[in-house]
Amino acid sequence: MSDSLLVTVDDGVATLTLNRPESLNSLDTALKEALSEAVTEVAADDRVRAVVLTGAGRAFCVGQDLREHVGSLEAAAESGTGPLDTVLVHYNPLVLALAGMPKPVVAAVRGPAAGAGASLALLADFRVGGPGTSFLMAFARVGLAGDTGASWTLPRLVGHAKATELLMLAQPIAADEALRLGLLTQLADDDDAVLAEANALAARLSKGPTVAYGQIKRELLHGAQATLAEALAIEADAQKIAGATGDHRESTMAFVNKEKPTFTGR
Repeated sequence: MSDSLLVTVDDGVATLTLNRPESLNSLDTALKEALSEAVTEVAADDRVRAVVLTGAGRAFCVGQDLREHVGSLEAAAESGTGPLDTVLVHYNPLVLALAGMPKPVVAAVRGPAAGAGASLALLADFRVGGPGTSFLMAFARVGLAGDTGASWTLPRLVGHAKATELLMLAQPIAADEALRLGLLTQLADDDDAVLAEANALAARLSKGPTVAYGQIKRELLHGAQATLAEALAIEADAQKIAGATGDHRESTMAFVNKEKPTFTGR
């Protein structure tokens, strides 16, 4: 694992911290590879029942490391290779791994989230920000189209027209507006409280019915583009899986007995 990504697991919560504060956690090759590896590992780790994604220092993540990218452009000009192969090699697998994570993901978005960094935040199930949080779909500023799932997440969160505006005009969205639009799901009163509130939410989720959460994510992932019949089929299969868990059986009995359920994630 690269030093540019810190990974901790504590009481069911895995925290993935982008750790390049000197570059506002911009995504170089090493960080992209480390993040993909970590997401895959925590998805398969039975100890982990919720995930927090955050950035060290004063930014969440400002997207692709453009200094590294300049070198890629120059190398591509000489070799005739594609300068943006990183989309297929790094970003797309990372998006699929995050979107398919069978556990709740909470993004602690302190400071700016721009370009691919904003796109990564939008893949989380919950996004906690503070007064200093901002989103910037910066791709068009450097002559690029959106990537890292932005064309998929944005229309679902804000609608087609607003997604077009955010991607084409590439103007920053402040925290209050981000909350109104749904780019943030929770706004802390203070930037220093963002990570604590994200951790509290993740801790709550880590004590819940993990399998059911994963199936809810699966339903929502497919439901937006599925026909009604397809969505119903997915729901039926999801209920078959969730209904076979100990969490379902024991929490149902707890409800009948007017007791508080204890979820084990199994």
